[in-house]
Amino acid sequence: MSGRRYERIYAVVSRIPRGRVATYGQVARLAGLAGQARLVGYALSALETGSRIPWHRVVNAAGEISLRQDGGQAGRLQRVLLQRERVRFDARDRISLERFRWRPRS
Repeated sequence: MSGRRYERIYAVVSRIPRGRVATYGQVARLAGLAGQARLVGYALSALETGSRIPWHRVVNAAGEISLRQDGGQAGRLQRVLLQRERVRFDARDRISLERFRWRPRS
């Protein structure tokens, strides 16, 4: 059952353009899984290394990179990948969702 839901999540995340971010909750809503932001995190964590899904473009509702249990390695990589796409962090390590949030047309 998670397989279909994960595929819906991956389809949404694949649409996030370079230089934009979406929140876990936003991805869940767009995938028809409102209220299941945590499931988005699980789905992204399940991706294989080297996946073409742009997992790094998903952040929490505060515009922050969510901490993982890998000692921060994935978070550092996520920050670098976002910065390469010209996404900027403020002094509190937050991304302005007002400026960088993806707003899909449909």
